[in-house]
Amino acid sequence: DKSDGVVEKIEAAKRVKIGVYFATWWFLNVIFNIYNKKVLNAFPYPWLTSTLSLAAGSAIMLISWATKVAEAPNTDLEFWKSLFPVALAHTIGHVAATVSMSKVAVSFTHIIKSGEPAFSVLVSKFILGETFPTSVYLSLLPIIGGCGLAALTELNFNMIGFMGAMISNLAFVFRNIFSKRGMKGKSVSGMNYYACLSLLSLLILTPFAIAVEGPKVWAAGWQNAVSEIGPHFIWRSNEERRTKIQEFRGCSVDVGVFTSRIAEHEGGIAACR
Repeated sequence: DKSDGVVEKIEAAKRVKIGVYFATWWFLNVIFNIYNKKVLNAFPYPWLTSTLSLAAGSAIMLISWATKVAEAPNTDLEFWKSLFPVALAHTIGHVAATVSMSKVAVSFTHIIKSGEPAFSVLVSKFILGETFPTSVYLSLLPIIGGCGLAALTELNFNMIGFMGAMISNLAFVFRNIFSKRGMKGKSVSGMNYYACLSLLSLLILTPFAIAVEGPKVWAAGWQNAVSEIGPHFIWRSNEERRTKIQEFRGCSVDVGVFTSRIAEHEGGIAACR
């Protein structure tokens, strides 16, 4: 039947689209983490780095709204009240992950952060009272065991780095819980929702970043960073930017064949180099 064939083609197209979305997400995540680690190596101030990351995303969305590239969301005070606990958890998770990456290898941080599903199930079980099939709990054993083995065998183990990744896991689990419960039925979703989340997180984080590190520390750190990489900074920045633009041009054709495992593997190799 022709109608069945059309339906199958539509479903196949949807699956391909979802696959491309996931592959693109992992690819960009690898790029972000590699560059984030490069920044932290030269400028080891994770609180400011976290703040600037949120500020950059917020600025992009504010410009998009102002220029009508994206439609600005229609929000009210109730929306921002509901979003606050989500933003607070998001801020904690974001900073904790960046602190972790400033102390240990990117690969180690993300091995520990791969334990987030275990945190999600355990929090849902003991705090929310939700139950899962036995198979779900058994599936957590390799995750927990792998994270433990990674911690035990890490040559450059750092407790701050380890705890940062663990706190990030817990914070992001609560962020997801707060989002599902508090934001249910809200009209803002998708890109605009994450933009609002970033804006509110930026407002929460900025005073703490100033209190923990402060402008004087940042100024001294900036001078050290410039003295180390100054002559090559502009050239390398532009050279790597052009390289990445070329990679993104091919993304529309090739990204569908990438998997999250390949992306993580290649990202790890690039970070080690």
